[in-house]
Amino acid sequence: MKKDTKIAHAGRKKEWTGKAVNPPVYHTSTIIHDTVADLKFALKNLKNKIMYYGRRGTPTHFAFREAMAELEGGHDCLLYPCGLAAINAALMSFLSSGDHLLMVDTTYGPTRALCKTVLKRMGIETTFYDPLIGEEISELIQKNTKVIFTESPGSVTMEVQDIPAIAKIAKKHNIVLMLDNTYGNLINFSPFEYGIDVSIQAATKYIVGHSDAMLGTITTNEQHWNQLYENSYYMGYTAAPDDINLALRGIRTIKTRLKQHEASALKIAEWLNSRNEVDLVLHPAFDDCPGHKFWKRDFNGSNGLFSFTLKEGNDASITAFLDHLNLFKMGFSWGGFESLVMSFYNLKGERELPLWDDYGPLVRLHVGLEDADDLIADLDQAFDHYKAAL
Repeated sequence: MKKDTKIAHAGRKKEWTGKAVNPPVYHTSTIIHDTVADLKFALKNLKNKIMYYGRRGTPTHFAFREAMAELEGGHDCLLYPCGLAAINAALMSFLSSGDHLLMVDTTYGPTRALCKTVLKRMGIETTFYDPLIGEEISELIQKNTKVIFTESPGSVTMEVQDIPAIAKIAKKHNIVLMLDNTYGNLINFSPFEYGIDVSIQAATKYIVGHSDAMLGTITTNEQHWNQLYENSYYMGYTAAPDDINLALRGIRTIKTRLKQHEASALKIAEWLNSRNEVDLVLHPAFDDCPGHKFWKRDFNGSNGLFSFTLKEGNDASITAFLDHLNLFKMGFSWGGFESLVMSFYNLKGERELPLWDDYGPLVRLHVGLEDADDLIADLDQAFDHYKAAL
């Protein structure tokens, strides 16, 4: 089946839905077993989507897990209460005290904090690496390196990584390769076709798509499934059925939504590229975006997220710009139907490596589903306030 058909039908087998179009939402902690034989069967098959205990899953969970695994191209999927919980579960499932982690230096901010606090306290060493390092990552591998973590594109400066090159090195050294695939979602990037072992998503973003639920997912290949499953269960991770239901609903419209996110974001990025105030537009589809050639080779498209840097700016001018936006609202997320904006005035303070000295003040946009011309008009009038405050 083509991808559009899979999106409409994944996770909808009769075992989960009965005679309904969508799976029912199961609100339960306890699963009743009528006989000892039933209990023993459930215990024996609890990894095979058989109801055993609420935390192990219900048809609500199983339908979404099945859809995610099919659409990402992995073996199976587990669910978590948010994206950061999924990142934590992935790292904690494959790292132990004394291990070494290679973490991309463009990683999501809370992931960086997790490495520098919790993992450090547990005796796990982290080395942050240049996102454009490619095969040269081999020079950073130590005898105790167990995981390489990637995020492509980076969710602020948008560098696209050479995932196949890194996967080649990871496989050679028997290292688990992880990807935060939230940007790639279910449409733009197929992680297991490029050598990823563990694909993580903040389903909160494009999968849910409406900023009304929080959810994380991890999909793995068959080799790494059991280790993730056991560790996640022992750490007590689960996800709420209502949030899963919203995510499963979001899957059905994700490609349609992404087309508008992508088209509007490209239109606005081109407009920003013509502005005298703008120094650089950081959009993976643009030739001068770091790693663009990898995006062009590996990705099926873009979405609504990109950044731009300003030629000059100070706290007053950036504040004036942000305060006078009406349609772009400040918020610590992206991937919903609404447009969002955030500023990163000092990128050097956000990173470990001295690679961002040339960037001026940076503004990140998530372009929502509003009319692109209205969003451009909003940015245009905000630039007037920005210039007045310089």
